[in-house]
Order: sequence, then structure tokens, then C-alpha cells
Amino acid sequence: MSDVSTSSAPEILVCAADAVLEGGKGVRFPVTAGGEDGTGFVVRYQGKVYGYLNRCAHVPIELDWAEGEFFESSGLYLMCSTHGAIYVPESGFCAGGPCRGGRLRPITVIERDQHIYWQPDEYVRPACA
Repeated sequence: MSDVSTSSAPEILVCAADAVLEGGKGVRFPVTAGGEDGTGFVVRYQGKVYGYLNRCAHVPIELDWAEGEFFESSGLYLMCSTHGAIYVPESGFCAGGPCRGGRLRPITVIERDQHIYWQPDEYVRPACA
């Protein structure tokens, strides 16, 4: 989760930067993670964008309770809709609930020229389909 690209990895467009509002809805995007189809997501917290694999550290299910709804009611934490695990937006570390000791899988995101991009890595790749 970097503002500046330090790698030669390709950058894949997620959305326009103004589509991700502070503490608001996130934007999902298709990925293949560990050979399985899934989604990643970006959210904005304290002015910065963060990207994660949309998979709870407690049970490997998607977090959002409605598409793009990742923050709990206070807007301070990301929350799994199924079991209530909560995560710190800046790091993805579990802050409470059944995910104890867990962490969301980060995805490198870059905000540049009013757009948000993500970079594949050895585990999270562009979607197969």
C-alpha cells in the first residue's frame, strides 16, 4: 500500500480516485488469489487509499455486508459482516473479534492522476476470467 510505485509490476486501473470517499464505500475489483477467483478492494482512510484481498482472516469469506460496505458504523474499522471481526484500515491487522492475531492480505495500491491502480504480486494476480 504505497503512494509511489517502486516496482516494475504492471498497474491495473481500479477506479477514479473520487469514487473512494473518506470512510465511505470501498470499490471492489476482480482478482485471482492463490489460484482462486475472488475480489480485492480499496478504501480511503485518513486521506490515503488502502487495498486488501476481500477475504476475512478468521474464515475465508468476503467482508462487505453490501457491495463496497467495509467500514463499521463508527468509520474507524473495517469489519467482516459475517462474524464481526474488525481490522485497522491502515494495516489490516485484527483489532478485535474472532480474527485475533490475523491480518487482511494487503494489495499494493497507487493513487496517481486522479485514478487508483493496484499492482499484482506473487499471490494476488489479475482475474483469470
